[in-house]
Amino acid sequence: MPDFMKMLQQAQEVQGRLQQLQDELQNRTVSAASGGGMVTVTADGKGQVRKVQIDPSVVDPSDTEMLEDLILVAITEAQKKATALAEEEMRKLTGGFSLPFKLPF
Repeated sequence: MPDFMKMLQQAQEVQGRLQQLQDELQNRTVSAASGGGMVTVTADGKGQVRKVQIDPSVVDPSDTEMLEDLILVAITEAQKKATALAEEEMRKLTGGFSLPFKLPF
């Protein structure tokens, strides 16, 4: 029985560290730009977009498609960076072992 209790305690510790990691990721930010910096997107460590900055020179009412593309590229890149950040922090938490499931952040 002592081994079971130890495993249960370790599982509770990991759960606490996972919650702490989620909180930390929400407070961290990543940024990505497209169009040579004409569009910049900032997201939290969970990938939620928090800010979009658009250089006024890229706003052309006759070519909204280009602006839409630049925004999409920047958002996609910011979310990729957030995923990479979360995975890096998770590897630190698990000592390099990958988990057999995807985390909810």
